[in-house]
Amino acid sequence: MNDTSSSQTLALNLARAARAAARTVATATSEQKNRALEAIAARLDERREAILEANALDLASAHETGLSAAMVDRLRLDDGRISSMITGVRSVIDLPDPVGRYEPMGPRPNGLQVGRVRIPLGVICIIYESRPNVTVDAGVLCLKSGNAPILKGGKEAFHSNGALVEAMRAGLQDAGLPADAIQAVATSDREVIGALIQADEDVDLVIPRGGEGLIRHITRNATVPVIQHYKGVCHVFVEETADMDMASDIAFNAKVQRPGVCNAMETLLVDEKVAPWFLPRILGRYAEAGVVVRADVRARSIWSQAEPATEADWDEEYLDLTVAVRVVSGVEEALDHIARYGSGHTESIVTEDSDVAARFLQEATASCVMHNASTRFNDGFELGLGAEIGISTSRLHAFGPMGLEELTTRKFVVRGEGQIRS
Repeated sequence: MNDTSSSQTLALNLARAARAAARTVATATSEQKNRALEAIAARLDERREAILEANALDLASAHETGLSAAMVDRLRLDDGRISSMITGVRSVIDLPDPVGRYEPMGPRPNGLQVGRVRIPLGVICIIYESRPNVTVDAGVLCLKSGNAPILKGGKEAFHSNGALVEAMRAGLQDAGLPADAIQAVATSDREVIGALIQADEDVDLVIPRGGEGLIRHITRNATVPVIQHYKGVCHVFVEETADMDMASDIAFNAKVQRPGVCNAMETLLVDEKVAPWFLPRILGRYAEAGVVVRADVRARSIWSQAEPATEADWDEEYLDLTVAVRVVSGVEEALDHIARYGSGHTESIVTEDSDVAARFLQEATASCVMHNASTRFNDGFELGLGAEIGISTSRLHAFGPMGLEELTTRKFVVRGEGQIRS
């Protein structure tokens, strides 16, 4: 058997095992799924040492290959992050189960009773990079929503992801559900992914999470439907009436708190009326935190230490301690800039003018728009969805963080008394 046929066979076996398991979890009760989630939380707790040992192997490899500090931070696990994973699993237990929720539409003139019911999407192939917590988030959200995921994490987290998936599979078996309801692609062979994203008969959806190059490659080559999230070019606009203390704290948090994630701010827009006072304040804080500033001409006339920004900077997702800064003439120019360069992820305005805020929230097109808040809050857990499986910027079939409800669809249910169509 040649390598290509071997890869296709592995992909087909994964997909068919997931399809079989999906039929079971799709009809599992909320109580059964919640017992499995509790068992998964217990297994993660029990296997902390093994998970940390696996993560240490990945971290050692990351340092050898020169992975950036921000990317290493995304990869690193410790007791606190494992505890956060466990808390996330248990938070999903407490969330209402959307599967089976009936939505009546009422009777038709011919007496037919029509409604809709929430059902799982089915088999979901999830492809992502670096962050091991995605493995657990994806696994438990798919389980609670009655789906069967096939997980393919980045090679950087190969050992970590393997340990986490084994813990989850053990939890499924503890609760009497099929272990294949959560599977991992335990190989770095790219042809396996190529085969999975074209396995139309057995895979229902592909969700890629990671760099723009990965997502565009998957979208170009998949025949299975794809949820897209190309990149997170997020903006904070400091408007002239903004509280300067608040604006400084929001702009600092949005960039520095965790720069290597998609909801971190990449471009700071500042109204020209407050730029002479605000920019030295925030850019001084950035300098102390080691942030590289790339600024337009007007901003550099105020803060000469900044590097000159190029056209490419306005479109860049740095995922690091680098920020682009531009001075704008007001909300009109800020919205124009966002319309041209924004990626549809997250946009925030800091202002005390309620009319300006209302206009910004209406006109800025993104999966989440914010007033007087850090872009870092565009997150499924922070927005009350529990853990999330990703943030869609493609509008179909979901827009924004994908929680339990976004992992389901609806089918029509029609009840009659012998009606036939004339």
